[in-house]
Amino acid sequence: MPAEILDGKAIAKQIQAETKQKVANFVAAGGPQPKLAAVLVGEDPASQVYVRNKERACKRAGIDSELVRMPGDTTTEQLLEKVNQLNADSAVSGILVQLPLPDQIDARLVLDTVDPNKDVDAFHPHNVGLISQGRHRFLPCTPHGIVQMLKRYNIETTGKNVCVIGRSDIVGKPMAMMLSGYGIGLGGEFANATVTLCHSRTADLPSTVAQADIVVAAIGRPKFVTADMLKPGAVVVDVGINRTDDGLVGDVDFDAAMQVASYVTPVPGGVGPLTVTMLLENTLAAAIQQHDA
Repeated sequence: MPAEILDGKAIAKQIQAETKQKVANFVAAGGPQPKLAAVLVGEDPASQVYVRNKERACKRAGIDSELVRMPGDTTTEQLLEKVNQLNADSAVSGILVQLPLPDQIDARLVLDTVDPNKDVDAFHPHNVGLISQGRHRFLPCTPHGIVQMLKRYNIETTGKNVCVIGRSDIVGKPMAMMLSGYGIGLGGEFANATVTLCHSRTADLPSTVAQADIVVAAIGRPKFVTADMLKPGAVVVDVGINRTDDGLVGDVDFDAAMQVASYVTPVPGGVGPLTVTMLLENTLAAAIQQHDA
């Protein structure tokens, strides 16, 4: 029996409707209109698409947005000046610096300069540290979206073996922290997993993946996870977005996985819509925290 598809678009639509209502309630109670400022450096086509999607999502949720465009030859110092201006702007609730940045820019320094209270991507070391201690200010958008998806499909993680493939600061590491922790406010049944964080140096990776009840693939290699690597009935979450001659594909061989797994996310239409959606949640949370401070 083929696996069930985890429909990220449907879940994102549901959460965005909830966020829109929460924004309306917050503003009606006297709070300021939440506002997201996105900084886009250069003309990277994929980044332009991502930023456009974020602008549209903000509009649907009743969140103001501002796109700050900067040329591709922008220096680190120029970008830091712009970030500091946004840090000081009381009308801006959240700041997003679209990655990747051009090679001449010190991306880590730029991300470290974003005010932790406006760091809606949760990339600042202060926010990463809070996540590691189980007392988050904001949660990284992609891992948070994945946990939201699991909850809304009632796929519990407590006591399960989870294999996260990829150790990036954006997905892999925070995903491992969140699923192995005590919970992120969604109930302990959607945390408390036994997590193995795999990467390119993992010895005999297929055998590790084969033991997993839940696989999160975020390694950036097209169709890297094949059916023979999967435990029958596993839940497969594909974070990858790879542009190939055949179009967009994930890190999982989708068609093959559908014949082995119990649930599989598609690419596109799986995790991606939830990443944008959780950014809206973080922007609202930032506005509330700043208003209450």
